[in-house]
Amino acid sequence: MVAKVEIYDTTLRDGAQAEGVAFSLEDKLMVTTKLDELGVDYIEGGYPLSNDKDEAFFRKVRSLKLKNSRIVAFGMTRKKDVNPSEDIGLAALKKCRASVLTVVAKAWDMQVKTVLRASLDENLIMVQDSIRFLQSRTREIFFDAEHFFDGYLENPDYALKVLQVAAEAGVQRLILCDTNGGMLVGQITNIVSEVVKKVDVPVGIHCHNDTGLAVANSLAAVEAGAIQVQGTINGFGERSGNADLCAIIPNLALKMRRVCLNDDNLKKLTETSRYVYDMANLNLPLNQPYVGVSSFAHKGGMHVHAVQRNNRCYEHVEPEAVGNSRRVIISELSGTSNLLAKSEKLALVQDSVIVRKILKHVQELENEGYQFEAAEASFDLIVRQFLGNYHTFFELDHYRMVISRSNGKFPVSEAIVKIHVNGHAEHRVAEGDGPVNAMDGALRRALMPHYPGINEMQLVDYRVRVVNPRAATAAKVRVLIESRDANHHWGTIGVSENIIDASWKALVDSIEYKLLRDEEQKTT
Repeated sequence: MVAKVEIYDTTLRDGAQAEGVAFSLEDKLMVTTKLDELGVDYIEGGYPLSNDKDEAFFRKVRSLKLKNSRIVAFGMTRKKDVNPSEDIGLAALKKCRASVLTVVAKAWDMQVKTVLRASLDENLIMVQDSIRFLQSRTREIFFDAEHFFDGYLENPDYALKVLQVAAEAGVQRLILCDTNGGMLVGQITNIVSEVVKKVDVPVGIHCHNDTGLAVANSLAAVEAGAIQVQGTINGFGERSGNADLCAIIPNLALKMRRVCLNDDNLKKLTETSRYVYDMANLNLPLNQPYVGVSSFAHKGGMHVHAVQRNNRCYEHVEPEAVGNSRRVIISELSGTSNLLAKSEKLALVQDSVIVRKILKHVQELENEGYQFEAAEASFDLIVRQFLGNYHTFFELDHYRMVISRSNGKFPVSEAIVKIHVNGHAEHRVAEGDGPVNAMDGALRRALMPHYPGINEMQLVDYRVRVVNPRAATAAKVRVLIESRDANHHWGTIGVSENIIDASWKALVDSIEYKLLRDEEQKTT
């Protein structure tokens, strides 16, 4: 029987510690939904004591109807000289009601003495007390042995003793952490092999990437007996990052033949990777293994000729296995066939001419700076236009934006919008905290008398990225807007040299997508 490897995602906690990465509460909830769709076993939502946002996350995440994943809260053992019942960190873990708790403690004797300034025995008692205090019939407890490998190399007896105390206290998993990210593959293999022989509780691995070996070390740990891998989407994390689940998962499934995600979910890996990049407002590295735009790209000469004969010549797996697509750069293929395959409407179309026209149009838009991985609603509108089941709900006459600032006061944005809708001219004005907020308010005021359903629609995220930074202030910008109503959330995109115009395009797409969905629901 093929061994199951548990996938534990810590993008929302450890990944959020990466420089330049910050997730809002809404971001965290949407990424949670995406990770659940991917099928990871555990999603670590954060540390409920650290900030109000993480505390709110554990309240709001209960309303999500997750199908595959369990939510994990992260915390520390009690403080030195504090009773478990009086420790605010342990109290926050109990209060958050997550079904799994991960408790971290020092496994390196040097850190116990210099950081905690505790005796080695005190640290063991802190581990034991905390786990027993948190025990519940309805919860699992995982134990993160921080700096385990460094500790094992200097004092193996004590590092193992920390694990044994945690095991005896009743944890369900012992996670061995290469917190400094400095281990080599052979060290991981040897140490994990020894640990598995000496403890009765299943072992997991948590690697950082300071030597560039986090993925290799994680896979080596699995080969040595670990049954859980902790990591982040795209390897986000402090310093050089964490182990990248976007490389670990396909390596486990396709190379090592381990069960971690089912085949259908594995095909969602690329879109999940790019979704998280967009949520973090970071550019995609083109050459990221498995999920990068260039991971299955071939440019000219011998390579293209060989791939046309047999793609195995220069591809180690089928790109579709991970939701990516092959690109032959010299023939200017768009690389968006994976997006087209996701369209339920196109799946029913037998006319290859229409499909080719859509491909060509999407290619042209991509050349202008559009990307549709996180803008499924804008892509859906394109498909509707080519299939003839799209119509507009209003026509723009004009809009104007005024930004005024009085001395010592915050600037105020005022939007004036004039549209024609259902034979009427609507001319409305609204103020907002920023141009997009004002524009949204004015357009809603114009549309509400005709389409009251948009009142339940909310804009939950707004992100801007420069498409061609070398053009400096004349550069194009890409605007992504995330929207939601009571039942759905969706993304739209606009691109322009003018940030207001790009925002208008994304905003109009968002509203039209909502109105089209509402219209379809009424007729079904």
